[in-house]
Amino acid sequence: MSNAVQTSSPSTPETRPEQPHVVPPVDVFENDASITLVADLPGVAREQLQVRVDGDNLVLEATAATAGPADMQLVYGEAQIPTYRRQFTLSRELDASRIEAQLRDGVLRLTIPKAEEAKPRRIQVQVG
Repeated sequence: MSNAVQTSSPSTPETRPEQPHVVPPVDVFENDASITLVADLPGVAREQLQVRVDGDNLVLEATAATAGPADMQLVYGEAQIPTYRRQFTLSRELDASRIEAQLRDGVLRLTIPKAEEAKPRRIQVQVG
């Protein structure tokens, strides 16, 4: 994986009260222009998703809807922690002010452009 995005360890109890949450799986892709993160967030609606940049950290937090049939009561359930949280450390080569986010069918796609100075460029060589 590129050094542009690194997974951060969860917050310590001193900095954030620990609440049960699921760490969603994330794939990271890179090209010359950007980094793309693809996170699986099943059951999450756009209104229940928060993506924020806090300093050098990119934080994903979401709550999934876990509605069962209206006329039934849950007797046994294994997916009772519908809260997702994941944190990444962004490198300085990324332009966090231009992050684009798209949520579709429970999959979040974040595109983080590279800063212009971090993109590869071709140097014109003069003769003479």
